[in-house]
Amino acid sequence: MSMTYITTPHERWCMTGGESSPEGPMERQPTGEDRVRMIARQISEPRTANWIASETDWSHEPTKRALERLVDNGVLHRDDTGAHTTYFPDYRRQALNEAVRLRDSGHTVEDLIERLTEMNAQIRRWEAEFDVESPNQLRGTIADQRLDVTEENRRRGIAREWEQLRQRIEIVGFVIREWDFLAPATECGESLR
Repeated sequence: MSMTYITTPHERWCMTGGESSPEGPMERQPTGEDRVRMIARQISEPRTANWIASETDWSHEPTKRALERLVDNGVLHRDDTGAHTTYFPDYRRQALNEAVRLRDSGHTVEDLIERLTEMNAQIRRWEAEFDVESPNQLRGTIADQRLDVTEENRRRGIAREWEQLRQRIEIVGFVIREWDFLAPATECGESLR
């Protein structure tokens, strides 16, 4: 499976170790370790080194060394309790980073409340359309009903989107509740005067 990696200028800066590159940002191809770092930040469930190596099109041993460095740096967690060692990101750190990015994005609290209202309305539309209360119940309708392949795929896609929307709602709600706490340092200093 071919994947397209979209990086921010900050991520490109981190990939080069903070050094400026004579090449333009689009000219430099991500290294195997760059790809491991990008995939590791995006996984939504614990994955093995083999799975990550396959996704990054890099061999197992260098992938495992890169993953161990990410564990040592606190970016990933390692779980050795199952049959295979798995790696997963610190979801709390990811959520907090996303909250800070949202707060610093130039949106107002009112913008975020409007977006939160739209996301909740979308979930209510799915609940009404399929007469279910959760993404897993929606997946259950695939087994319970005779559906054509197109409708089965549509429902699977909606279930995935629904789960992502739930996570997004939690983060946006957190940003709204903690708007003042998440303010950039310059705004905090100004409000103390």
